[in-house]
Amino acid sequence: MTDRLDRQTAFLLEIDRLKSVERAQPIADGSRRETSGEHSWHVALFALVLADQARQGVDIDRVIRMLLIHDIVEIDAGDTPIHGDHDPVAQAAAEQAAADRIFSLLPPDLATELRGLWDEFEAGDSEDARFARALDRVQPPLLNAAAGGGSWRDYGVTLDNIDTRVAPAAHRGAPALWAYVRRRIAPYFTAE
Repeated sequence: MTDRLDRQTAFLLEIDRLKSVERAQPIADGSRRETSGEHSWHVALFALVLADQARQGVDIDRVIRMLLIHDIVEIDAGDTPIHGDHDPVAQAAAEQAAADRIFSLLPPDLATELRGLWDEFEAGDSEDARFARALDRVQPPLLNAAAGGGSWRDYGVTLDNIDTRVAPAAHRGAPALWAYVRRRIAPYFTAE
């Protein structure tokens, strides 16, 4: 029992570091950048509040669990802004190595369960994962728009960039939600 609690506690203390990983986009009021810990909490709430946007059969509890752990690899691999310049192969390798290390802190049964959810999110092949990935894609544009452009200005983002890099996953997992978000953010780009 003590070993199990030691391992669970070690994992929980390790993932506390996610609160210090700064992301590219600001929080909605534009006062500072969001952390990965805040992002994970926020998109989990997106799943809770926007559950009616999921396709029939999506298990919202599983989606919330995926979203709570989807970015823990950023503790080691850092945040990679979707509009930034990076090597996707190297980033994927860094994230896999981070997942191996971080999930191994847990007792084996929990490690298998949570790593399975993380792998499922990354693959994006299940309806649950597609919805989770859609929420992960719509949250940053909503924050950037609320903050008057946020990281879009920093990265020179255009609406075409969003349609290429954000829209496919967002539309695949939550088409009506993506259509709403797209309409909501488009004025930012037409006003420039």
